[in-house]
Amino acid sequence: MSHNRVWAEIDLDAIENNLAVIRARVGVGTRIMLIVKADAYGHGAVGIAHHAIKLGVSALGVGTSAEALELRDSGIRVPILVLGTVVDEEVSPALRQGIDIGIHSSDRVQKLEQTAKALGLRARVHLNVDTGMGRLGVLPESAVRLLQEIQAAEHLELAGIMSHISAPDGALNPRTLEQSRAFESVLRSARAKGLVRGWIHLANSASIFTDLQPAYDTVRPGISAYGVLPAELSGSRELQPVMSLLSRIVFLKDVPAGTPIGYDSTWTARHDTRIATLPLGYNDGVSWRLGNRGEVVVRGQRAPIIGRVSMDYITLDVSHIRDVAVDDHALLFGRAQGTSLSVAEVARKADTIPYEITCSVGKRVARVFVGGQDAFVVQPFPVHSVASLPRKQEQRAPAETPSSLPLG
Repeated sequence: MSHNRVWAEIDLDAIENNLAVIRARVGVGTRIMLIVKADAYGHGAVGIAHHAIKLGVSALGVGTSAEALELRDSGIRVPILVLGTVVDEEVSPALRQGIDIGIHSSDRVQKLEQTAKALGLRARVHLNVDTGMGRLGVLPESAVRLLQEIQAAEHLELAGIMSHISAPDGALNPRTLEQSRAFESVLRSARAKGLVRGWIHLANSASIFTDLQPAYDTVRPGISAYGVLPAELSGSRELQPVMSLLSRIVFLKDVPAGTPIGYDSTWTARHDTRIATLPLGYNDGVSWRLGNRGEVVVRGQRAPIIGRVSMDYITLDVSHIRDVAVDDHALLFGRAQGTSLSVAEVARKADTIPYEITCSVGKRVARVFVGGQDAFVVQPFPVHSVASLPRKQEQRAPAETPSSLPLG
């Protein structure tokens, strides 16, 4: 299917399945703000976002203003929230494009008010309350005061109030319940003063799949939409992996016993061995830590990675695989031709988390979108013979899309 040496298949039908699972858990009255930061966790933010909006996602969450502007440039008009912070130079471009901005300090209130006034517009902001993550956000005891400053600012509009859960196991962790109680306490105090406006959002993927309550009116699924959750969380088996990383054998070589392979000669053949070379490495999403530890699926069988993972290549022992040939496809993780290798398993072998594995799939890896109504390819470099991205939508003011998914 692919003419690339390395490619990532992005299954849009799996996205649809996963959003349907999330919708079933949170109910039709709850908005879904899909998190597409870090290029949608490596899956290709523009393609994912366009398809998710067709499925009824109400808003998108990103990590930086540059990510938000890329989505706007692709024609997306639904609300986009920069979950983190913006530096001064980023404020004007973001506000001009109607980007919502997370806010966590009086200094930022003043800066956004000044810039919005100079631009002659109202800036939409979401107050970030630090209930226990400890990175960004106003402390709970100062949250009401900051809400009052936002209310008093003529050119700011409170579009939401949010916080960020720190525990990867969601409501199974007592710390999450403490964070939820702290968040609710802020909201209770703010409601008493008439300061609550916009969307209220706290629940991330782990919180959704452990039924954290209250869920409020908006949830922010990230990694679960891409088919990944810790296996012990209820509902994880209903999810389907969205990304499959594939390559092809470019060279086969038979080497005698005693032959060293790769940088530092960390692997040496104990007997005559058939070596397969794949043209991808740690720049493309294969963790360096998988050297002499990881496996790849070739012709339905596991083949061990031997020697160091380098920037551009890895080598496999394929001695046991009958009829193996140059140009055979190789599955690094995901699903292909009836076989699978989960990103969670790969992450365990690399002593890391699935997030890092998918986010590490590099820019030179083509994203091949399959399934859905309109499959297309996002090439890492300009190529004249590939399908184009979805056309830009008609320019109009940002507006909320329906929160219910048209999924059975």
